[in-house]
Amino acid sequence: MKHTPLHQIHLALGAKLVPFGGYEMPVSYPAGIAAEHRAVREHVGVFDVSHMGEFEVSGPDRNAFVQRVTCNDVGALKPGQAQYSAILTDQGTFVDDCLVYRFEDRLMLVVNAANIAADWAHIVAQKRGANVRLRDISDATALLAVQGPEAETLVAPLTPVGVAMIPYYHFAEGKVAGAQCFISRTGYTGEDGFELYCRAADAETLWHALVGPGRAEPCGLGARDTLRLEAGYPLYGSDIDAGVTPYEAGLGWIVKLEKGANFTGLAALKQQKLAGLKRRLVGFKVTEPKVVARHGYGVYLDGPQVDVVRSGTVTPTVNCAIGMTYLPAAEAKPGTGFTIDVRGKRAGAEVVALPFVRRRTKK
Repeated sequence: MKHTPLHQIHLALGAKLVPFGGYEMPVSYPAGIAAEHRAVREHVGVFDVSHMGEFEVSGPDRNAFVQRVTCNDVGALKPGQAQYSAILTDQGTFVDDCLVYRFEDRLMLVVNAANIAADWAHIVAQKRGANVRLRDISDATALLAVQGPEAETLVAPLTPVGVAMIPYYHFAEGKVAGAQCFISRTGYTGEDGFELYCRAADAETLWHALVGPGRAEPCGLGARDTLRLEAGYPLYGSDIDAGVTPYEAGLGWIVKLEKGANFTGLAALKQQKLAGLKRRLVGFKVTEPKVVARHGYGVYLDGPQVDVVRSGTVTPTVNCAIGMTYLPAAEAKPGTGFTIDVRGKRAGAEVVALPFVRRRTKK
């Protein structure tokens, strides 16, 4: 089991540690998931997400190469901008979802921890004759996510960079608490905030500057999951996987069929768009009291099973049992009723519009 550079800090704080994506990661701290969730919705929280993978792409063909291995349009990015995208199979399904950062002289792809090896192999296999240099910088890179309405107030005094001026999905380079960082206005909570990429050796310095009494609450993967679910963000391995396309997942906006690059999955997605979708990802609320629909529970519509619960839990802000699943396209609209097999009993559920909680990210 691998550890992030902040492992000793998590132990000292009394974090509950669980295996996640090949790492031992904090799922929660003594305050608990609900308190950590509320800290991010109302104030500011910090997550150690150093388990995420980072690949650097440099060389003359870098932009054309990343155009080919991702489905969004890298050509639309200026240096200092980031975009949400995906790495796809030939069938147009997810190898992974990712972030693409464009620097003056290189690109950086940020991928899910559990997929680092598979993503790397998939990307390297597509290198062919491209004049690019690929580097897996995952182990050398730490990542702290500072999230919540008070994130800017917390980060601003720690850096000479004018963070108030960084728009959503843009980034700047500079020192934060003396540590050289990429300061990215991105996140996975539905709140405003920053993701701070730094050298692994600087992670402790950065953490101590951000976290503590009067500063940010330390937050684990439990709160990260409840926050992202409320915001309607998909999780790889649950809501999206190698059996799902971006169109089915409601992520058609990251697919640029006309970008002028023959990216992996293009032909399959063109065909799916033409033929029409058979199913779509929906959000739902359980309509029965004291029942929670969890990942893997069967989902039934007019008799037969149509899918399983992809994500499901009770979340602190919505304060009821919510989740995501796939329904036949014609029924994938708010108000549709269906049932979920909860430990042998059928519980009622209803499709609701996503997101469950209004996103308050910076415009």
